[in-house]
Amino acid sequence: MKNEATGLKRIFTAFGFSIKGLKTCYQSEASFRQEVWLALVLIPLALVFGQSSLEKVVLIAAVFLVLIVEILNSAIESVVDRIGNDYHELSGAAKDMGSAAVWLSLILLIITWLIILI
Repeated sequence: MKNEATGLKRIFTAFGFSIKGLKTCYQSEASFRQEVWLALVLIPLALVFGQSSLEKVVLIAAVFLVLIVEILNSAIESVVDRIGNDYHELSGAAKDMGSAAVWLSLILLIITWLIILI
Protein backbone atom coordinates (compact mmCIF):
# COMPACT_ATOMS: atom_id res chain seq x y z
CA MET A 1 0.00 0.00 0.00
CA LYS A 2 1.32 3.42 -0.98
CA ASN A 3 2.04 5.99 1.75
CA GLU A 4 -0.15 9.02 0.96
CA ALA A 5 1.17 12.51 1.73
CA THR A 6 -0.92 14.48 4.21
CA GLY A 7 -1.12 18.04 5.49
CA LEU A 8 1.26 20.61 4.07
CA LYS A 9 3.27 17.99 2.20
CA ARG A 10 0.13 17.00 0.28
CA ILE A 11 -0.61 20.65 -0.55
CA PHE A 12 2.92 21.23 -1.85
CA THR A 13 2.83 17.99 -3.84
CA ALA A 14 -0.52 18.95 -5.40
CA PHE A 15 0.86 22.42 -6.20
CA GLY A 16 3.79 20.79 -8.00
CA PHE A 17 1.42 18.68 -10.10
CA SER A 18 -0.60 21.80 -10.94
CA ILE A 19 2.49 23.70 -12.10
CA LYS A 20 3.53 20.67 -14.15
CA GLY A 21 0.08 20.59 -15.77
CA LEU A 22 0.20 24.30 -16.61
CA LYS A 23 3.68 23.91 -18.09
CA THR A 24 2.66 20.88 -20.14
CA CYS A 25 -0.45 22.61 -21.46
CA TYR A 26 1.50 25.76 -22.34
CA GLN A 27 4.20 23.78 -24.15
CA SER A 28 1.88 21.46 -26.06
CA GLU A 29 -1.23 23.54 -26.83
CA ALA A 30 -0.97 26.57 -29.13
CA SER A 31 -4.48 27.70 -28.23
CA PHE A 32 -3.63 27.72 -24.52
CA ARG A 33 -0.49 29.76 -25.21
CA GLN A 34 -2.57 32.30 -27.15
CA GLU A 35 -5.12 32.49 -24.34
CA VAL A 36 -2.38 32.97 -21.73
CA TRP A 37 -1.00 35.90 -23.73
CA LEU A 38 -4.51 37.28 -24.09
CA ALA A 39 -4.92 36.96 -20.31
CA LEU A 40 -1.69 38.85 -19.75
CA VAL A 41 -3.22 41.74 -21.70
CA LEU A 42 -6.81 41.52 -20.44
CA ILE A 43 -6.15 41.17 -16.71
CA PRO A 44 -4.30 44.50 -16.41
CA LEU A 45 -7.00 46.09 -18.60
CA ALA A 46 -9.65 44.73 -16.23
CA LEU A 47 -7.86 46.35 -13.32
CA VAL A 48 -7.71 49.67 -15.16
CA PHE A 49 -11.18 49.77 -16.74
CA GLY A 50 -13.29 47.96 -14.15
CA GLN A 51 -15.06 50.71 -12.21
CA SER A 52 -15.71 48.72 -9.05
CA SER A 53 -14.07 45.78 -7.34
CA LEU A 54 -16.96 43.59 -8.46
CA GLU A 55 -16.52 44.59 -12.11
CA LYS A 56 -12.79 43.89 -11.91
CA VAL A 57 -13.39 40.46 -10.40
CA VAL A 58 -16.02 39.54 -13.00
CA LEU A 59 -13.80 40.65 -15.90
CA ILE A 60 -10.85 38.69 -14.53
CA ALA A 61 -13.02 35.64 -13.73
CA ALA A 62 -14.21 35.50 -17.35
CA VAL A 63 -10.57 35.41 -18.47
CA PHE A 64 -9.68 32.65 -16.01
CA LEU A 65 -12.73 30.65 -17.06
CA VAL A 66 -11.42 30.50 -20.63
CA LEU A 67 -8.05 29.23 -19.37
CA ILE A 68 -9.67 26.64 -17.11
CA VAL A 69 -11.95 25.32 -19.85
CA GLU A 70 -9.03 25.18 -22.30
CA ILE A 71 -7.01 23.10 -19.84
CA LEU A 72 -9.94 20.71 -19.37
CA ASN A 73 -10.39 20.49 -23.15
CA SER A 74 -6.69 19.71 -23.57
CA ALA A 75 -6.96 17.02 -20.90
CA ILE A 76 -9.91 15.43 -22.73
CA GLU A 77 -7.97 15.52 -26.00
CA SER A 78 -4.94 13.92 -24.33
CA VAL A 79 -7.00 11.07 -22.92
CA VAL A 80 -8.75 10.48 -26.25
CA ASP A 81 -5.43 10.55 -28.12
CA ARG A 82 -3.94 8.14 -25.56
CA ILE A 83 -6.58 5.58 -26.49
CA GLY A 84 -5.45 5.49 -30.12
CA ASN A 85 -5.30 7.18 -33.47
CA ASP A 86 -8.19 5.25 -35.01
CA TYR A 87 -11.29 7.34 -35.53
CA HIS A 88 -14.18 6.53 -33.26
CA GLU A 89 -17.45 8.43 -33.17
CA LEU A 90 -17.34 8.83 -29.38
CA SER A 91 -13.75 10.11 -29.48
CA GLY A 92 -14.70 12.67 -32.09
CA ALA A 93 -17.75 13.68 -30.07
CA ALA A 94 -15.67 14.12 -26.89
CA LYS A 95 -13.18 16.35 -28.71
CA ASP A 96 -15.97 18.35 -30.36
CA MET A 97 -17.73 18.87 -27.03
CA GLY A 98 -14.51 20.05 -25.40
CA SER A 99 -14.00 22.48 -28.27
CA ALA A 100 -17.58 23.71 -27.90
CA ALA A 101 -16.98 24.34 -24.19
CA VAL A 102 -13.95 26.50 -25.02
CA TRP A 103 -15.95 28.38 -27.65
CA LEU A 104 -18.78 29.05 -25.18
CA SER A 105 -16.32 30.31 -22.57
CA LEU A 106 -14.87 32.70 -25.16
CA ILE A 107 -18.36 33.93 -26.05
CA LEU A 108 -19.03 34.48 -22.34
CA LEU A 109 -15.77 36.42 -22.06
CA ILE A 110 -16.75 38.69 -24.95
CA ILE A 111 -20.29 39.26 -23.68
CA THR A 112 -19.06 39.97 -20.14
CA TRP A 113 -16.47 42.48 -21.30
CA LEU A 114 -18.92 44.20 -23.65
CA ILE A 115 -21.66 44.51 -21.04
CA ILE A 116 -19.35 45.84 -18.34
CA LEU A 117 -17.21 48.15 -20.45
CA ILE A 118 -19.72 49.56 -22.90
